[in-house]
Amino acid sequence: MTQVIVLNGGSSAGKSAMARSLQVVLPEPWLSISIDDLVDAMPAAMQTSGSGIEIGSDGEVNVGPGFRRLQHAWREGIAAMARAGAPVIVDDVFLGGPSSQQEWDKALTGLDVLWVGVRCDVAVAARRELARQDRPQGMAELQAEVVHQGVRYDVEVDTTDQEPLEAARAVAAHVR
Repeated sequence: MTQVIVLNGGSSAGKSAMARSLQVVLPEPWLSISIDDLVDAMPAAMQTSGSGIEIGSDGEVNVGPGFRRLQHAWREGIAAMARAGAPVIVDDVFLGGPSSQQEWDKALTGLDVLWVGVRCDVAVAARRELARQDRPQGMAELQAEVVHQGVRYDVEVDTTDQEPLEAARAVAAHVR
């Protein structure tokens, strides 16, 4: 049985809305955890330092060793929750492409994982980003394709014209 669903896509691709919709359509309760939760949980000083995570005014994201250390622990913690019986939907952005997936793969060893690529037309993601006003303009464009390069998926959805509930149903059809 699927224990973890990993959603990967660029900023404003629709991952968070789809994760909430997955919680509605899946028959059992699933936890939903986002990379944004990790960033929000970090001390403010780490969100503006070279050791932590820096988000440039153009949307470029740079992470340092302090962030990577906490991110590793975060992944291991999510894996522990899944091993303890709590199915988890992970909303992430693979800035490192295949190396990000490899790090997840290592943490999730022994678990049944559904890898989901969440794509969205770059212009649509940029419009969503502008409407949200909670991140710098340009992030969606910078991440739209790079997060998918070299990453393998069990299923892919395109949220350009697809409502979150419809995309969630397409993913849920692959959950065992």
